[in-house]
Amino acid sequence: MKSGEKIFAIAICAYAAVSAASPVGSFLVTNNDVPKANPPVGPAGSTATFYALGSDGAVTGMTVVATGGIGVGGGDFAYSRIAIVPQGDDVCVFASNAAPTANIAGISATSLTVTGNFAASSTDTATANGIGLAANASYLYAAFSSSSTIATFSVQSGCLLSFVSDLFEVGLNNGLVAGMAIHGPTMIVTFGDGSIESFNIAAGAPVSNGDAENSTGSAEDHLPNGLDITADGHYAIFGDASTTTSVEVSDISSGKLTPTLVYDLGPGWNSSSVRLTPDESMIIVTNNSGGAVTALRFNKVSGKIASGCTSGPLSGFYTSWSYAGAAALQLPTSLGGLIYVPEFGSNGFSSIGVVQLNSTGKSCTLSELSTSPIVDNNDASALLSIGIYPVRPF
Repeated sequence: MKSGEKIFAIAICAYAAVSAASPVGSFLVTNNDVPKANPPVGPAGSTATFYALGSDGAVTGMTVVATGGIGVGGGDFAYSRIAIVPQGDDVCVFASNAAPTANIAGISATSLTVTGNFAASSTDTATANGIGLAANASYLYAAFSSSSTIATFSVQSGCLLSFVSDLFEVGLNNGLVAGMAIHGPTMIVTFGDGSIESFNIAAGAPVSNGDAENSTGSAEDHLPNGLDITADGHYAIFGDASTTTSVEVSDISSGKLTPTLVYDLGPGWNSSSVRLTPDESMIIVTNNSGGAVTALRFNKVSGKIASGCTSGPLSGFYTSWSYAGAAALQLPTSLGGLIYVPEFGSNGFSSIGVVQLNSTGKSCTLSELSTSPIVDNNDASALLSIGIYPVRPF
């Protein structure tokens, strides 16, 4: 490994408040979203692959768990097809199976076994673009792409789910429900048509706050898709489907959306996926259609964004894989760490790119490790969603 690719030691204690109740070690998990006939090797249907993460961020071991469902082999970049919920001595991993099963698989991270497949209403369908997930300790929310419904499930002990209710929602311009993010009693949703809306989830099932609006960027065809929310609930950050790196910020400190401010910060193609670093000093943007990663400076007090650095296309882009999904982060300090990027395969298998972020506070670099990408030659044929445990607090 080159000196510029040295991996930062990972301070797991930074996540102690989240993981103290569980003896489960750090791991990375994928939702492979596999159609029944693909890949040619491994289980016939969707799988989740678990990798152990070392204290240095190194990926070791691989356990493939058949989820008992079938995927659609792709779909909306905004959807997180994985939700991770710590639960006592266990960690629950929920993975969506989009079509035609249209259900959610529960997996125990302790035993690496499926706890069940949980369906919503018979009218909830997701053959178009998959099923996106968001969760807190008590409820899981599933966005069904074809029926444009948000299903609410109660999270039960033993990593089980119990269906509660459905909510049909479309955007102001008839877009279908897309990205979701949760903070406390608030859930924010994008619709892929330029519009956004917030919901109150204090009682479980979402209730609209009546604040649906078109984003400021939508006037220039920058359409909010993926999103994240600051830890104090002050700002919602939207990654736009756009021909540039376009990110928008809404002040939600009142509990409702306010008009977004647009930051157009580079030529990166498509910025639908955004992730705040744990210290919230940066926003990690996946340039989905350009195969690159961009890091932007973020001021969590003012909500302002500034340019940072970019990686350029990752290894194998447009030869072995064709799209980049939402990144998962292992960034314990403001100085940097590792970024894991799901890479949607174009030759039958997918991969996970590993990028080192180095930051001085004033400047940054993003460089792909010489050991990247990680390739699962058995099952990861349509990879767009990954997750890492320990997770950020709900």
